[in-house]
Amino acid sequence: MRLWIGLHLPRLPLEIFCPRWSADHCTVVLEQERVVAMSDAAREAGIDVGMRRGGALMLAPQSQFQQRAPQLELEALHAVSMALLQFTPQLAQAEEDTLLLDVGASLRLFGGIRALCRQVAASLRTLGFTAVISCAPTARGAWLLARSHAGRALTMEALVRRMDRLPSSLLPPARPYLSWLEGIGCMTLGDMRRLPRPGLQRRCGRALLDMLDDAHGERAEMHRWIAAPASFRAKLELFDRVENAEALLFGAHRLLQQLTGWLSAHQLAVERIHLLLEHERGKVARPPTLIEIVLAEPTWRDEHLVRLLKERLAKQTLDAPVIGLCLEAPQVQPMAPPSDSLFPESGGSKEDWQRLLELLTARLGPDNVLQAAPRADYRPEQANAWVSVQEKIRPDYARAQLPPDMPSLPRPAWLLAKPIALLMRDHRPYYGSPLKIVSTGERIEAGWWGAMQTRDYFMAEGADHAHYWLYRERSGDDGETSARWYLHGLFG
Repeated sequence: MRLWIGLHLPRLPLEIFCPRWSADHCTVVLEQERVVAMSDAAREAGIDVGMRRGGALMLAPQSQFQQRAPQLELEALHAVSMALLQFTPQLAQAEEDTLLLDVGASLRLFGGIRALCRQVAASLRTLGFTAVISCAPTARGAWLLARSHAGRALTMEALVRRMDRLPSSLLPPARPYLSWLEGIGCMTLGDMRRLPRPGLQRRCGRALLDMLDDAHGERAEMHRWIAAPASFRAKLELFDRVENAEALLFGAHRLLQQLTGWLSAHQLAVERIHLLLEHERGKVARPPTLIEIVLAEPTWRDEHLVRLLKERLAKQTLDAPVIGLCLEAPQVQPMAPPSDSLFPESGGSKEDWQRLLELLTARLGPDNVLQAAPRADYRPEQANAWVSVQEKIRPDYARAQLPPDMPSLPRPAWLLAKPIALLMRDHRPYYGSPLKIVSTGERIEAGWWGAMQTRDYFMAEGADHAHYWLYRERSGDDGETSARWYLHGLFG
């Protein structure tokens, strides 16, 4: 099934200067000294599209006047395009601030067209833009419905009925000939299609007929798809100087939306992100503040990244006001396929566990969330260390403790923090009762580069049938008679 979503951003010239949620801001955008867009507060003051600057200034002297910025509008459209790549790789830019998405292959993945439209609208709200969303079986049909706020038409029959009622002025090639079309009573697209094609082509050109044929599915449409760049780097200029780090989360979320689309387009998952907080420029310039997020499990979704950034920003103290944000993804890897197990794992998956550890690390700090890591050392008290969960443990450390062909005694479940010196009774070590040696010895000699340890380890059994891990310290000079025994561990 071929289905297109059309997104028209009618307030784009305004929203790059004034966020849509700031209804109390009286902002007016001008092009050639005429009003092309205004905020809700400016509209309530009586300002309308096409009004000259002087008339708008008389109605609302407190208004902020901005000149239309085509370059900023292109950058905003690029940001929206990057975010929408998470829904489909087939995304094209059309005329008059409109984007077209071929979502026929994405419907099942996102739960149908209505659920997909809701997710697209939520993504646009996160980016801070307002859009008119339409659906149609053809790209030009979706463009026409979006430009006219005509809603959705999921079948070709419904699309034709809606397009026949649309005004002729919607088609760009027809606008130079509107006076002639109105003079012959051709007010709608339906009227235009009923005109003789040869005469219409001679009068208005081939482009008008081609656009009509595209909208009605009678001609193969050609598009230039938007391609994601090879590496990711997105910037955002803030509307004001921000002095509270927590207030930066909304801007960071906008950048993460673009990162999500970029990762989906390249089928990648991110392992490390950098958020740069840019400060004042000029004489008081200072280097950006770096916030680094390291992930134990790579991800390509923004929900978990938003939670981590929220925790980090809540703890961040700003030394200077922030005027801009920059997000980078310096470390990525190919996206892993989903688990193919039939039944879900009890207690959550490995990814859920890693996300919990990452969230705790962001909240408590990397020095307060630790994991046990083996060391390449034969001494039991040195064979383990507590390291941050962000550090990746080398798998060869565990194998480095003993050669693979050398048998060793079982290790106790509980290793004492400090060995306990034992008494000797009847030439046997004593701990609550005489201890009986029940294993052969295991000799450990290590630490020649520092604190040399020379020990023989044994398993022992007490009168209560509990098992203990002992070692005898070898002095090397006085022989066996002066060797002392120590309790080092308890078996479960």
